[in-house]
Amino acid sequence: MPFGMRNAAESFMKKRIAICLASVLATALVYAQPTNSSPDPKAGAESTGTVKEYTPGSILILDSLAPSEPTQFKLSKSVVYVDADGKTLESPALTKDQKVRVHYMKTAGENVADRVILIKE
Repeated sequence: MPFGMRNAAESFMKKRIAICLASVLATALVYAQPTNSSPDPKAGAESTGTVKEYTPGSILILDSLAPSEPTQFKLSKSVVYVDADGKTLESPALTKDQKVRVHYMKTAGENVADRVILIKE
């Protein structure tokens, strides 16, 4: 194959490979986008159970309703306590075995609670 044709063939192959790679990357990006059914990581999560341990301003350990190990929550500095009617409580008196729902975010590998909702029994 003459030298000029060889460079043209190599250039053509490089362009085809680049196009193929771009197509694969574009497809991967499309499938990696969150869908409407994907949970919003900024919205956090909730867990329901009974209070096993509570240290005001520090931690809350919850026995969940599902058969699993107790879950520890670090209480955020701005944690809000709410009664079953949705009214904010100034000084909650959480007690052992009280049923609650905890709204939390995963932060640096820890469950950080920002809202604790008391549940009527």
